[in-house]
Amino acid sequence: MAESYLLKNLKPAGPGTKDLPDKVDILITDGKITKAAASINEDATHSSDFGGAYVSAGWMDMHVHFREPGFEHKETIETGSKAAAFGGFTDVACMPNTSPAASSRDVIEYIRKKGEMQPVRVHPIGCVSIDRKGKQLAEMADMKEGGAVAFSDDGDPVFDSRLMRIALEYSSMWNMPVINHEEDLALSRPGHMNEGRVSTRLGLQGSPGIAEEVMIARDIMLAELTGGHIHVAHISTAKGVELVREGKKKGIRVTTEVCPHHFDLTDEEIERTGFDTNFKMHPPLRTAEDVEAMIEGLRDSTIDVICTDHAPHSVDEKEAEFIYAPNGIIGLETAFAISCMRLLHAGHMSLDDVLERMITAPRTILNLPVPDFKEGSQAQLTIFDPDAKWTFTADQVRSRSRNSPYLDRELKGRALGIFNKGELVLAEEI
Repeated sequence: MAESYLLKNLKPAGPGTKDLPDKVDILITDGKITKAAASINEDATHSSDFGGAYVSAGWMDMHVHFREPGFEHKETIETGSKAAAFGGFTDVACMPNTSPAASSRDVIEYIRKKGEMQPVRVHPIGCVSIDRKGKQLAEMADMKEGGAVAFSDDGDPVFDSRLMRIALEYSSMWNMPVINHEEDLALSRPGHMNEGRVSTRLGLQGSPGIAEEVMIARDIMLAELTGGHIHVAHISTAKGVELVREGKKKGIRVTTEVCPHHFDLTDEEIERTGFDTNFKMHPPLRTAEDVEAMIEGLRDSTIDVICTDHAPHSVDEKEAEFIYAPNGIIGLETAFAISCMRLLHAGHMSLDDVLERMITAPRTILNLPVPDFKEGSQAQLTIFDPDAKWTFTADQVRSRSRNSPYLDRELKGRALGIFNKGELVLAEEI
């Protein structure tokens, strides 16, 4: 007998739902949607009543670090996938700063095949340069054949302009983006936080916004020259957003993403918390003016995607002096809640607009199919409540690491579960 699921009493939201009724039941057989209607009373192997929760096409995070292979003490593909499913994501794209780096087809295939065993779809991103050393172009075509969906040396910028030009020329042959960590190292190092009034008061060496902006400007110009697609990773400055906005107006192939912490938190948190290393990230937390620019960039679609830059680090690594602690925080479990509070409930964006940046935009950039609700389509669904209040405690962390600035904070908005790969996965059961 075919495995079937009946998901009842759901409110559709987001892309692809305009033709659905305000309340919908969804019947899924062998992983495919067989019916979506106001009321379905057919028998099913499994039936769940969600009491008026929302449903959308499955969310995607196009910028995560699952650390495997090489740094499994921080995260594995399995634990990262659990964090993603808990946070409502059916798809993720993994950055290649592993050990060995994902700069060859065998590592790409290893990540892809390990991901096949998980409840979320794991899409590997291949390196631009061999071993992320920025010297020699990696075998991009071979990695594409192995399943890579984009190219990046993330964690380090592609600093050599000639190498970036060649990478954009090659990647344009397959209509694939190059994702760059935008940082002029000569300007930024050894900055430990945003350069500004707070860093001056604290006596910490800062990383100025210009270090990000000059690299964004360079890459936009190289994209214009080559016709390639540059994707600006984790944008964080107002001037950077303006550069992308102007590039788009000129018809240059530039897209970008922003993390929830960059449209929610400022560098003042470091002073307020007494150097809590869970507020140390890269690019660093910027100013209130930069935060407002991130929100405006999302509002006017200059910023295409909401992502997390989920970057797990072990407790002993983060429990160090601020200047010695590694950059990065986990974000998969809390991304939707922060987006709800800062964008939806604050009145800056509609729910449909928030979801578009978590569903359609990342997949469009990576040339992946966008899930829909049509009969016969593979069911990739996220079930959620944007008004649910909850406190993110340590026992709810599904990542192997705990480095979050949102621990023990009351949040509003959460995922309840996903349907993906023929299986209903409820957050409370992960």
